[in-house]
Amino acid sequence: MRGWDQRRDGLFSYVRPESRIPSSHPLRLIRRVADEALAALDAPFAALYSENGRPSIPPEQLLRALLLQAFYSIRSERQLMEQLNYNLLFRWFVGLSVDDPVWVPTVFSKNRDRLLEGDIAATFMAAVLNLPRVKALLSDEHFSVDGTLIQAWASMKSFRRKDGNDEPPAPGRNGERNFHKEKRSNESHASTTDPDARLARKSNGEGAKLAFTGHLLMENRNGLVVDAGLTHATGTAEPEAALAMLEALPDAGHKTVGADKAYDTAAFVADSRAAGVTPHVAQNINAHRGSNIDGRTTRHAGYRVSQVVRKRIEEANGWIKQVGGMAQTKLRGVKRVAWMFVFKAAAYNLIRLPRLLATG
Repeated sequence: MRGWDQRRDGLFSYVRPESRIPSSHPLRLIRRVADEALAALDAPFAALYSENGRPSIPPEQLLRALLLQAFYSIRSERQLMEQLNYNLLFRWFVGLSVDDPVWVPTVFSKNRDRLLEGDIAATFMAAVLNLPRVKALLSDEHFSVDGTLIQAWASMKSFRRKDGNDEPPAPGRNGERNFHKEKRSNESHASTTDPDARLARKSNGEGAKLAFTGHLLMENRNGLVVDAGLTHATGTAEPEAALAMLEALPDAGHKTVGADKAYDTAAFVADSRAAGVTPHVAQNINAHRGSNIDGRTTRHAGYRVSQVVRKRIEEANGWIKQVGGMAQTKLRGVKRVAWMFVFKAAAYNLIRLPRLLATG
């Protein structure tokens, strides 16, 4: 018998949002892990808020919403609020009932910026990694490092001379600007849109762009990110940031670190060894110079293993940039961009946990 197309706009519903979520959905495990980590952040959250005044957006719900934004590549807070308005899966994950109103996008953004003060992104990542079932997945001996450029939210037309003695763009919303025969460098020029951005390029075959440099430290057993950071884009940013992350690791036991040719510098190799870390970096041998590591390191089988495994860190960088939306940041200032980069690295770890915990 044919069913009839009739609208059933019921006024009341007695179905819980959780009942609509499949029992095998990966967000179920992710939410349990995230909730355990957020429970450990109660004291840092309390330090950021006054005991008086109107209640703000709960920081736990705000961070869960930001996780969804990373998982599902949602471009803006406005689109995130639109999804939260009608998506039962999103409402359940964040902790909103069917009747709860969603937040105004500008209010959501302002509350997000409050979490910058307590470095909540790094604290949240550490809380996830310190959970017993997650900690069991981590290696404490073998690591990999890598850096990537995060394009700034600034146009090349904003890259102006610091002394003001250059031709301004033509009038209009997107006025033309003639750069022909003009030499531009970070010493003489700066972006008027985001002064923290620097002109940089990842390799000789690419064009320079205004950017920051993001840094990741990965453990080699399961490829989880154990530390992340973001700095100004300078020629020495990658080895300097990598060394700082390696020195922050616990001192127990000898360690190795795999890296690409950008880390084959005398300072990084010597300082890594001084910190008790064997640098398994790719040899950068060309017509002008030799490598800073020799056969005493490369002859070991562990060196070859590190060079194979370290390429997995590119998966983390690729996910953070393409899925997590950090290929070009929509924030300005190194502090805000760094906070979001670290948080997207934490989101990358969470999205991988359902499969790792199921097989581990």
